Amino acid sequence: MQVMKNKKCVVLLSGGLDSSTTLFYVKKKGFIPVCLIFDYGQRHRKEVNSAIKIANYAKVDYYIIKTSLPWKGSSLLDRRTSIPNNKEINSKIIPSTYVPARNLIFLSYAVSLAEAIGAEYIFYGANQIDFSGYPDCRKEFIKMLQKAVDVGTKAGVEGKKIKISAPLLNFTKDKIVKLALKLKVPLELTWSCYKGGKKPCGVCDACKLRKIGFEKAKAVDPVK
Repeated sequence: MQVMKNKKCVVLLSGGLDSSTTLFYVKKKGFIPVCLIFDYGQRHRKEVNSAIKIANYAKVDYYIIKTSLPWKGSSLLDRRTSIPNNKEINSKIIPSTYVPARNLIFLSYAVSLAEAIGAEYIFYGANQIDFSGYPDCRKEFIKMLQKAVDVGTKAGVEGKKIKISAPLLNFTKDKIVKLALKLKVPLELTWSCYKGGKKPCGVCDACKLRKIGFEKAKAVDPVK
């Protein structure tokens, strides 16, 4: 991607490692980001609070979208369902932490915002290498959603396409950690754990993937 100057973009910011790195990556490329932070009824507010802190640290504008998915369908939304603590992560099996169509919903908001403010790009921190197998983090999903955006928006019909991009899509976790360190992402403010304790649980998929990234990058996780 070429360095862009004075170009608005929308960034989905969850407060985790990947989305925070994505934010600082696009800032480095010269974009002017507007972040979307979603409070959608998840088990805890730690990631929302982290996202707000990171957006403020990066000195970017943001919107907090408060919504709910009352039909649940995920252990991240239903406290009666336990977070899986699998010994190994199998990306071929979609875990109970998958939230039905979450990124489809979030990206739909992002498309609306991008069209309203004249942004040409939407960025989110999807990764399909070291990940939990979520289908909305794969290149096939992005490709098909891009087609829908091209034909289903005024911008697309008028030839002013809004491009959906996941710059970390094919990064390993250690590569993401190294990039975050290079970009001076405030990693101490990020939160990846699916549980909302005082410290990361260390056993959920998100914690394991984060641990793998820092260990392979030979770096110390400041959150620990």
